[in-house]
Amino acid sequence: MTDALEGLSSEKLHDLAVHYALRHVDVKFFWGLLKILPAAEVVADEPEQADLDVFTLRGHLDDITDSGRGEVAEGLRPYYLEYLQKHEVKP
Repeated sequence: MTDALEGLSSEKLHDLAVHYALRHVDVKFFWGLLKILPAAEVVADEPEQADLDVFTLRGHLDDITDSGRGEVAEGLRPYYLEYLQKHEVKP
């Protein structure tokens, strides 16, 4: 199963993880995502997004969706993989 997940795009991993977390009301997943998201945005060369996230709830909510796109999703890929593997989510 690990190989099957690793073959997915970061966007697909994001979608699977967020969908699973929503179905299971996994607040801990979203809290963890919000904590590491600013660092992923800085690595993806989006520091203005990181600043917005730190100071506004709206920035946090918008970025849960945006965290599945582009370089930010690539930076968060290990987080999504670990979460999906832990919960034995299949692609």
